[in-house]
Amino acid sequence: MAEAYPWQDSLWQQLAGRKQHAHAYLLHGPAGIGKRALAERLMASLLCQRPSAAHDACGECKSCLLLKAGSHPDNYILEPEEADKAIKVDQVRDLVSFVVQTAQMGGRKVVLIEPAESMNINAANALLKSLEEPSGDTVLLLVSHQTSRLLPTIKSRCQQQACPLPSEAMSLAWLAKALPDCSEEERIELLALAAGSPLAAVNLQTQGVREQRALVVDGVKKLLKQQQSPTQLAEGWNAIPLLLLFDWFCDWSSLILRYQLTQDEEGLGLADMRKVIQYLAQKAGQDKVLNIQDWILAQRQKVMSKANLNRVLLLEALLVQWVGLPTQK
Repeated sequence: MAEAYPWQDSLWQQLAGRKQHAHAYLLHGPAGIGKRALAERLMASLLCQRPSAAHDACGECKSCLLLKAGSHPDNYILEPEEADKAIKVDQVRDLVSFVVQTAQMGGRKVVLIEPAESMNINAANALLKSLEEPSGDTVLLLVSHQTSRLLPTIKSRCQQQACPLPSEAMSLAWLAKALPDCSEEERIELLALAAGSPLAAVNLQTQGVREQRALVVDGVKKLLKQQQSPTQLAEGWNAIPLLLLFDWFCDWSSLILRYQLTQDEEGLGLADMRKVIQYLAQKAGQDKVLNIQDWILAQRQKVMSKANLNRVLLLEALLVQWVGLPTQK
């Protein structure tokens, strides 16, 4: 059974409590807040033969047992064949063949697609007819972390349901149970690093991201004091995901710009980099900070598109620009 998260209670009643369901839902919002779990919970409820008064699946009927075993004949999950790859048109054609069939257990057919934005344009177009004219009692559940990457025609054919970030207080209360070995200060830091997404915060802790960030922050400080060179740092950060590094540097450049414009010390981000952000904001020209931010965003896009990049040279280029910021007023 998919986990029920406390910040989804009202959303669940709103979705699952309907007397008549839409033929397609688009659940969208930031990554790391449990949209996939919500979709799986709804899928189980829609297929269950004896759902509870709270609309949850019973977990005991034949339909629930088949779903738990991964062999329910009226359930279809569509996702990329490999992590971070596209959902291909042939995969969608197989799905369409499933959608036009009659439900084998006499109830609904339920399809889960996640992440929906992974469909390439041909795959998305192949899905459109099923969204326009679903066969029989079929419900399609699309989960998206970036709706801006979806075709407008896909979005317009679904009933859209926003899944907002939980409040900081609710996230921290949940994290206290999920990460009991962390201090409150560590949980606050993890939640900030995860941009407010509690499930992402747990993943970051599992991946050792706090330790990785401490290494990078220490390196940036030594770089600015000329105690380490860009080449040394680029080679020393070999185990840290490139996308994570670009996310941090992009965030830091945004904080520098924000402080230059507002002089608001409350907006300097996490404590580990506040003095550095303040220093660079005072010493660097705004146009140079904007230029480095544009460059970081462009390189980040290349990393996301799996371009064949020389990692060390790319990080060296970033750090050479970064160390030059204080002298470029």
